[in-house]
Amino acid sequence: MMRPKHLLSVLAISVVSLLHPAAAAKPKVRAITGFVTIDAKSYPAQLEEAVKFLSQVRDAVKAAGYDVAGIRISTQPFPEYTRGLSHAEALKVLHGIDELAGKLGFNPNIGPAMVKDGDDVASADLLTEVLSMPGNRLNANIVTAGEDGIHWNAVRQAARIIKGVGERSPHGQGNFNFAAVAMLKPYGPFYPGAWHPGGGPRSFAIGLEAANVVMDVFAREHDPRTAGKALTEALSIHMRAVEAAAMKTAAGSGWTYAGIDPTPAPGGAVSIGAAMESFTGGAFGSPGTETAAGIITRAVKDVQVRQTGYSGLMIPVLEDTVLTRRWTEGTYGLDSILAYSAVCAGGVDTVPLAGDTSEDVIARIVGDVATLAYKWNKPLAARLLPAPGKKVGEMTEFSGALANAIIQPLVGSPRR
Repeated sequence: MMRPKHLLSVLAISVVSLLHPAAAAKPKVRAITGFVTIDAKSYPAQLEEAVKFLSQVRDAVKAAGYDVAGIRISTQPFPEYTRGLSHAEALKVLHGIDELAGKLGFNPNIGPAMVKDGDDVASADLLTEVLSMPGNRLNANIVTAGEDGIHWNAVRQAARIIKGVGERSPHGQGNFNFAAVAMLKPYGPFYPGAWHPGGGPRSFAIGLEAANVVMDVFAREHDPRTAGKALTEALSIHMRAVEAAAMKTAAGSGWTYAGIDPTPAPGGAVSIGAAMESFTGGAFGSPGTETAAGIITRAVKDVQVRQTGYSGLMIPVLEDTVLTRRWTEGTYGLDSILAYSAVCAGGVDTVPLAGDTSEDVIARIVGDVATLAYKWNKPLAARLLPAPGKKVGEMTEFSGALANAIIQPLVGSPRR
């Protein structure tokens, strides 16, 4: 039976679920992310106004039958509104945004320290200090590749940030809020890579935690010739329903709907690793994993919504129960993730490293991700987590959204 073209209500979703078992798994909305341009003096009122509108979007999405994890706000690159300020004044503004996020209940992102390779590297020092603070809420990133090529200076600065934050923040946890992003266009909703150039209309985008939908489909579809189509249909049901609620709220509001990232984000027991194992019949990393990655990515790109962000596959090592377990077991490693990234979009995410991993080695990893992204013109990110005081073979001591795993060796990588 054919799936209805327009599913704008909970009732419609329920009917389709009866007709299509794959539609029964309902995802959570991970992110409703607003993109606003602020200034150092007026940012409290600007952010408060954004929270008010994004809360309306959240309420509309909830009314459509979907749980929402939270709202997020990404500013333009922070060097733009801290330029001309003293170091102390810049810190005061950034800490003010952090404190306001706690008060108003949103997840903040202050954008890239560098967008172009010739940007001032002093912003990397400021960002290292901010991300290393205990209790920091701010997310940020750095752009390591764009249409103008690979940003090798930014690659080096990214490694310097990662190394510094790993040494200075509690258990190295501060790097959870930082990513080196390559070929990722503005207005993607997922953190910490979300960014926008500033100016223009206020915009927002949405991202779903939909790994459970992939599991639901792959539990019954094991033929690579049919699994992709079934997955596209199942994801489309929810993406269209959420998009309809978002667009209705945006109409006449002065806000622009930038799109939805159909990447089926995992989280804890809502595992993309488990879903892919259901398809291959083997542990994540075994033969067939690359095929599953390709199927998911193609299926995602075929979802007929206004797409933004990665539009691919996330493999966050320490945010997915099965992926964490398999990392400790050694069924896959950094090279495996890079290989899978060749057929998907996402990159090297929450990978634990030994605390003594050198800045040079970190730069090589970030450079590999940027090179792969630029070669195939696809959005990839590197979020690396050096664990201070921990060596290869030892367990990390992260907390919060991060699980813990045994640190695996970087094969053939010198420690200089």
